[in-house]
Amino acid sequence: MPRVQTSVLEISYDEGGPAEGLPVMLLHGWPDDVRGWHRVAARLHAARFRTVTPYLRGFGPTRFIAGDTARDGRGVALAQDAVDLADALHLERFAVVGHDWGARVAYTLAALFPERITRIVGIALAYQPRGTFTLPPFSQARRFWYQWFMMLDVGAEAMRADPAGFARIQWDTWSPPGWFDDTEFATTAKSFANPDWAGITLHAYRGRWRPEASDSRYEVLQSRLSETETISTPTLMIQGGMDACDEPSSSEGFDAYFTGGYRRIVLANVGHFPPREAPDAVADAVIAHLSED
Repeated sequence: MPRVQTSVLEISYDEGGPAEGLPVMLLHGWPDDVRGWHRVAARLHAARFRTVTPYLRGFGPTRFIAGDTARDGRGVALAQDAVDLADALHLERFAVVGHDWGARVAYTLAALFPERITRIVGIALAYQPRGTFTLPPFSQARRFWYQWFMMLDVGAEAMRADPAGFARIQWDTWSPPGWFDDTEFATTAKSFANPDWAGITLHAYRGRWRPEASDSRYEVLQSRLSETETISTPTLMIQGGMDACDEPSSSEGFDAYFTGGYRRIVLANVGHFPPREAPDAVADAVIAHLSED
């Protein structure tokens, strides 16, 4: 598997498609890894797109270079990782298709690095203007039980003790049944054995709701994001109509924040993992969006 070294990480990634194809970075979510993109990527390759699919920090074979680097799971940190990877691969401009955490990174890249990003697709996660997390209504808070669980020290320790078991609960409950088998989960869950998976997960979720020590190198980006409300990059949002993690209605009504064009589509009978549950529908929508002039 190819890898590049940045100032912070050794990033492992998949790549495919024609070398001269339009570059597309595919960013996976939590709890998932690059396998979530395999069937969508195959369609993109057939459509003559070049794909680069990294393991995010804390996942799979991607590793921190220094042991004393803060394990920062914020969207701005992951966005900088994506830019660093693009720089290492000499990708001046590229499209981004992100699922879940990857969707947050896609929005963040478009907000902070619009000169680098041609188009974005956000899947299963709504845009958050200014990168601000707000307390959800009761119905959504109930779905976020796993975040409140990790706020407890005993909950965090339980997650650290059984990362695959914690992830399996999300796979079992965030989508209608029947979309994966034990073998697929077990293979993907190897990525959750990364020594930093739990630390990155805890920082990403705990830091939304209470102060957490973070990596100071990303503070300038975080400050810029807090002042950025609109996105000028053409955007497609794909929502699963039966998403049991993020209420489908939570991604409605964001058109005004996208000055370069915005479209939202809802996939019926699909939950929180559209690239896995409905890869052809996702690929059709992504290819159409990336092919627009």
